[in-house]
Amino acid sequence: MKFILTCLLALAWLPAFGERATINLGEGNTVSGSVVYERPNSIFVDLGFTVLEIPRDNIIGIDLENVTQVAVANATTKQGLFQVLSERNSQSVGDWVDEYGEAVVLIRTQTGLGSGFVINPDGYLITNDHVIAGEHEISVTVFKDDNDSLSREQYSNVKIVASNPSADLALLKIDLADGEQLTAVPLGESNDIKQGQSVFAIGAPLGLDRTVSQGIVSNRNRPINGRVYIQTTTEISPGNSGGPLFNMNGEVIGVNNMKVVAMGAEGLAFAIPANVLKFFLENRDAFAFDPRNPNTGFRYNTPPTAAGN
Repeated sequence: MKFILTCLLALAWLPAFGERATINLGEGNTVSGSVVYERPNSIFVDLGFTVLEIPRDNIIGIDLENVTQVAVANATTKQGLFQVLSERNSQSVGDWVDEYGEAVVLIRTQTGLGSGFVINPDGYLITNDHVIAGEHEISVTVFKDDNDSLSREQYSNVKIVASNPSADLALLKIDLADGEQLTAVPLGESNDIKQGQSVFAIGAPLGLDRTVSQGIVSNRNRPINGRVYIQTTTEISPGNSGGPLFNMNGEVIGVNNMKVVAMGAEGLAFAIPANVLKFFLENRDAFAFDPRNPNTGFRYNTPPTAAGN
């Protein structure tokens, strides 16, 4: 049954084999030919004089006889606390924002703000450790689609489940009402990232919620201060920290972390690889937050003193 479902999903996205199609690669680039073969990560198109293999990551959409073929929603499989894709489909950035925009949240503390993303419908979400470090009052704003408009729902009952300052990752949990569920994003495989592939980010730079930026992977393994990052040209600003970096399959392949701010420096943004995030989640017991330890997240204010002292 699982095999039959996978085949149906694939056929729902691609035209019939041998049928002519125009494949949109983005930025005005298209390829026209007959689809002759399909692999999980690519399709083969007969151009008449040669057969071209096109990676799915590069495909924005497929047009057949002037009717755009709509990619089906990704099929996901639960893997512990998070989920991964069991069937991959590419679609435009706008379509992914419509599908996963609700999963990207705004995180506020007494001293600042950042971004985060839901990895489990029960209210588990990821952000950077530096966004919530030393804080004991955390609120999360979820932006929900409501009849073609956005409604903001704020949750103040948020607890820190685990944190790892060395990896700059934190796992939070929203206390949801009975039966309430949130939109969650799937995690991808950062080892499959290729230099030059398209990526995009959703976040709240400077508090401007639901901001989308797009770029490419400049380097898949950039070592900085003992950590390895994904280097991208995606625009990242203060407030983007902790937000997701997506590939064109709608998978989170990185956690946006920082950018280089210097005279003459442009397009130098960095994200924590998804595989580092998976390791953190799979071993979260080792990074469990302890509220009794003053060094694991709680801020103690200086007690007031009498006037004149």
